[in-house]
Amino acid sequence: MANHKATKKDVRQSKARNERNRYYGKTTRNAIRDLKKLTEKAAAGEKLSDVISMIDKLAKRNIIHKNKAANLKSKLSKKVNTLA
Repeated sequence: MANHKATKKDVRQSKARNERNRYYGKTTRNAIRDLKKLTEKAAAGEKLSDVISMIDKLAKRNIIHKNKAANLKSKLSKKVNTLA
């Protein structure tokens, strides 16, 4: 690592961003896991909109790729629609 003020600042910033992105990603993965466990269509439908919003935010922030976000939303929507 270069011994410059700007480089040291960049390292600090990237570390903070990495921690923030890991938190957002983990929180979203937990929400997806909880949504998959639901068996009632009404409850799953309500939770689905929140999870889709979280996924869209991850894609907007480039934490996950936009195609991965689309695939996740599609699979979750399918799962919720097949619930009885």
